[in-house]
Amino acid sequence: MWRGQDKVWMHYLNDIIASDLYSAVFLSSWLRQAVMTRAYTGFLEVIDLQKYKVVRKNPGVRISIRNRGDLPFVFVIGKN
Repeated sequence: MWRGQDKVWMHYLNDIIASDLYSAVFLSSWLRQAVMTRAYTGFLEVIDLQKYKVVRKNPGVRISIRNRGDLPFVFVIGKN
């Protein structure tokens, strides 16, 4: 992919690792946008063992994380 080019990976703030400053700024702004809009909840599931329930839909995941996320036996899991 980068044959013939010497790339140096730099470690920036907020644990961002990128090959140049512009990529790091782009990644930082994208991550901030994802956190602000909570776009990441579309890729999560909540397994609630207290209610014997698996929440897969995005609005339900947001509500479960907000209301029951700190309780024991409630797990937030990535869909990968």
